[in-house]
Amino acid sequence: MLTHKIVGNALQQVVCQVDEGQTIFGEPGKFVWKTINVQLETRLTTPAGNQAGAPAAKPGFLQKAVDVGKRVLAGEHLAFQYFTPVGGSGLVTFAGVLPGEMRALELDGNVGWLTQRHAFVAAEAGVNFDIAFTGLRAGLRSGQGFILEKFTGSGTLLVAAAGNFLELNPARYGGKIQAHTGCVVAFQDSLSFGVERVGGTVGQIAMTGIFGGEGINLVTLEGDGTVLLQSVTIEALAHSLQEFMEAPGEERKGGIGGILEGRL
Repeated sequence: MLTHKIVGNALQQVVCQVDEGQTIFGEPGKFVWKTINVQLETRLTTPAGNQAGAPAAKPGFLQKAVDVGKRVLAGEHLAFQYFTPVGGSGLVTFAGVLPGEMRALELDGNVGWLTQRHAFVAAEAGVNFDIAFTGLRAGLRSGQGFILEKFTGSGTLLVAAAGNFLELNPARYGGKIQAHTGCVVAFQDSLSFGVERVGGTVGQIAMTGIFGGEGINLVTLEGDGTVLLQSVTIEALAHSLQEFMEAPGEERKGGIGGILEGRL
């Protein structure tokens, strides 16, 4: 288990104490600061197969190519950044890239987690990174992409989201819940993931997609396990900021004009 402290409010950060013999790896662009005794190294490989607390292995060219290929499919950076202290414990701090919360997930080797793109922040070297296919049709309909990031093994996994986290278990709500396609951050691999259309008729589907602002599909999660949702979608946040980035004096567009131009 990684000793850590989550600080801040609007844009949270996590301060990690990395002990001698430990290694953590993180997503490029989310590192903030560290003490000088913590070595930083960028590698194309994942920590798959390492024992908890062990430094990342350095496999051959073929393994590097496989690891890079997985990262490309997941839509992430090609490399990971690794942090290892020398001569005692050290501190490393990470932050998300959007205003919101961070959460530490403890993996015990039995249940893994699947996350959306960009949710991953950092993890102990005992946590393995992989990808999971949701199916092309489900991926395109969900807006999450047909590739999810999968984390297994043992250790602490740090994730971030926009807005606030909402934690649910479908088993408490009849075994199945439906969520906005942009609100799903992460869920345990004991749950099944799918996509369902909104509305029973063509007319209802069109009305929801054009005027409802929610699209025509909802993500469904079924089974017994934890789901983490974010209260603000990245698309909604980007749309709100775009309205304030228009040129001074330019009249804001809305109504039918906005609909015809694809600005719902």
